[in-house]
Amino acid sequence: MSRTVILVEGPSDANAVTALAQGLEVDLDGVEIVDMGGITNVRRHLSALPGDVPVGVLHDVGEAGHVHRVVADLERPVRMFECDLDLEDELIRALGVARVVQIVEQAGDLPAWLTISRQPFHRDRPADQVLRRFFGAGSGRKKRYGALLAAALDASTAPRPLVEALRMVTDG
Repeated sequence: MSRTVILVEGPSDANAVTALAQGLEVDLDGVEIVDMGGITNVRRHLSALPGDVPVGVLHDVGEAGHVHRVVADLERPVRMFECDLDLEDELIRALGVARVVQIVEQAGDLPAWLTISRQPFHRDRPADQVLRRFFGAGSGRKKRYGALLAAALDASTAPRPLVEALRMVTDG
């Protein structure tokens, strides 16, 4: 039996997929979650995989055109899982701003969150947008929170792209 490969844009995506799989008790044995180091590396990663390996790509909706062109050029079956805006946006919407801020507080980052949310540029912006900026602003923060936020999800709240990627694993 061929292994299954899920290509993801970066380490935060890999951590989120792994954490959600653990939380939903999805067995990832035989599944390789590959951090591509950016979506621009999708061609190289897809080209390196044998054609009989089931493969999915988790990516931001803004990258869909690039991914679709690469897949069409390579003429291979690939399941694509598109996040609205990005993975962080999906996770924030799934959990809600209040729950995400609670997770930030539990992780010990409330002072940093309050600092960025009180800055003049962010003061009048929607909290979900400021949270996305917050996760991208700190060194390693996206990677860390990919796992923390995904671990707080359950089957009823998990974002569609993550659920579909895991369904690929369980349904074949």
